[in-house]
Amino acid sequence: MNTETSTQTDPSHVAAPPVAAPPVIEARGVDLTFQTNDGPVHALKDVNLTINKGDFVSFIGPSGCGKTTFLRVMAALEQPTGGTVTVNGMTPDEARRNRAYGYVFQAAGLYPWRTIAKNIMLPLEIMGYSRAQREERVQKVLQLVDLEGFGEKFPWQLSGGMQQRASIARALAFDADILLMDEPFGALDEIVRDHLNEQLLKLWARTNKTIGFVTHSIPEAVYLSTRIVVMSPRPGRITDVIESTLPKERPLEIRDTPEFIEIAHRVREGLRAGHSYDE
Repeated sequence: MNTETSTQTDPSHVAAPPVAAPPVIEARGVDLTFQTNDGPVHALKDVNLTINKGDFVSFIGPSGCGKTTFLRVMAALEQPTGGTVTVNGMTPDEARRNRAYGYVFQAAGLYPWRTIAKNIMLPLEIMGYSRAQREERVQKVLQLVDLEGFGEKFPWQLSGGMQQRASIARALAFDADILLMDEPFGALDEIVRDHLNEQLLKLWARTNKTIGFVTHSIPEAVYLSTRIVVMSPRPGRITDVIESTLPKERPLEIRDTPEFIEIAHRVREGLRAGHSYDE
């Protein structure tokens, strides 16, 4: 009797290699030139970047380097003059129509004559959600940003930090997978900013959103991000993409650790080096 055991593997039982998830946002060779009365302004030049699901990507660079412009390109608020951008495999405009992202501006932009709840409801009203759906979603996002019980207040009755949290709630109301944030905490004092940074990390951990975040603050960028994109002065180019080695759980005290300081130093050096591109 033949007692040999065959070692040949049945091809039908071979596990297929895992398929990499497609990028959430992908930019390839993006240029953008504004035409003004004083001549062309080159805002972005040859920007290449991939953002994957669940990333928290901060954009940092000097004023006028194109950070906000690039964020606005992702959101279909600006049109590039060269290159391509895709959001969930679509053009930014298609992604906007498919409600792929929420956008948080530098100022809270709340209507003073509407309560906080009704401010948050506004995009849901425009999108045609029923009253029951609107009320359910408003209560959910108020809890997410720790504003439960403030829905019937008016914006002027809330602090600046609370107003920004309401603005974030409005961007989250229709449950988009992507959150684009244009320096939302820049006008707030350091104590409030630290608190909102902590709250934003908790929100990101609970929701697993993909976040693009513009900031001028090196500590803020390092504290929040899985990756930090360093940009040069105009025309805006990416001079470095820094992968964070910090753990996902980040108490504020992590900013005093050697690891945090080392990442912040690399960001600072990247900003300095970027000035060599000044034209």
